[in-house]
Amino acid sequence: MTDLLPLMSYCFVMSATPGPNNVMLATTGANFGYRGALPVILGIQAGIFVQTMLMCVGLGSVFVAYPMAQQVLRIAGALYLMFLAWKLAGASVAGSSAPKAVSFAQAALFQALNPKSWLKAITMASVFMPAHSNMLASALLVSVTGTVVGMPCNAMWALFGVSIRSVLKAPRNQRIFNLAMGGILLVLAVMFLR
Repeated sequence: MTDLLPLMSYCFVMSATPGPNNVMLATTGANFGYRGALPVILGIQAGIFVQTMLMCVGLGSVFVAYPMAQQVLRIAGALYLMFLAWKLAGASVAGSSAPKAVSFAQAALFQALNPKSWLKAITMASVFMPAHSNMLASALLVSVTGTVVGMPCNAMWALFGVSIRSVLKAPRNQRIFNLAMGGILLVLAVMFLR
């Protein structure tokens, strides 16, 4: 258990702090409630689980051999975050046609472009993967630990969004919230390009 504490602490910090997934969860919770955010939570966790497993079983060596691949993913992820920021900032307010919530599949696939998810998966594979044990069992342990720690962190962000729903019933407040969340995503995108 003491060997898992550093991994669990790292997963907590990466899952609980602001990032593209958590902004998406707060926004989804605010606009669609917890039930609407549940597929997003599950999709995020499924995507990160698969991403971490792949990194643990060897995809990380591709990034070492071809650093340009990691750079391309980082730029693509930042551009996609900018697109999401634009879409979020221009999202319809109450009373007009509401956008649809992000689906399970969209949330899972988004992890392939999410620079923070890549950083988390790469670090988990390179720093926390046990060196002298069965590779598949170790990869599974690291990936499951990330999911067990990440799920409640994601749920907290969705519940934060749900908790501010009543404030967002006024179209003006919802517009301000959507602009602020879009602005946060834009700042994150710019930070990932550095």
